[in-house]
Amino acid sequence: MPAQPIDPDKLRVAIRKMSDTQVYYMLEEAIDLLPQTKLHKLVARFLDPGQLRPDSKTKGSLLKGIKAFQKASLEGRYYEGFNVNSKNHMEMSKGTRAWIAECNRLLDRCVAAVGKQDLTDTQQAFDIIFGLLDRVDECHDDILFFADEGGSWQVGVDWQKVLAAYFTCLSATSEPDEYARRVFKVIEAYDSYSKAKHLATARKNATPPQRKALRKAP
Repeated sequence: MPAQPIDPDKLRVAIRKMSDTQVYYMLEEAIDLLPQTKLHKLVARFLDPGQLRPDSKTKGSLLKGIKAFQKASLEGRYYEGFNVNSKNHMEMSKGTRAWIAECNRLLDRCVAAVGKQDLTDTQQAFDIIFGLLDRVDECHDDILFFADEGGSWQVGVDWQKVLAAYFTCLSATSEPDEYARRVFKVIEAYDSYSKAKHLATARKNATPPQRKALRKAP
């Protein structure tokens, strides 16, 4: 079905009512959607395109990019705090917004890589992101700054899409008991509310021995 046309004036009004965080995420997605000619025209009004030229090196692999993201995260490059008061306690710093946007972008790349790249590498890429989300939930204040109560739930991951792709990788690389253990672990960690739905997906993606292990798991 073709996309319905959007009225630019109505869009402008709607954008003015959005939060800074929502506008930031929309711009992040627009970067990937715009062709180079239009992206250049947009950027040139606000930044020097000459400072944004691609490196001469070829683009790295998904796993390489995610390891670079992990390194930057653990080094605190996204950590950006501010003085919290009653007016700004619901806001996010630029660093936190940037981390969330990059995390979701990389998870989307992981999902897209399933069936196209080596599943072992793709699973490792997923696991690195999950490890960072775990660290955020453990309240380590070296990755992200939250003015109020924070956690991985604020990242807004589409767990139905992400876990379905992850289970495909896991099924191809894990023995039955290991498959069952890790399936239950990630569901409980990130989206236990939708446990039944995720387990149905895990069973669908599993081999017969893995399905048996899922049934036996507590």
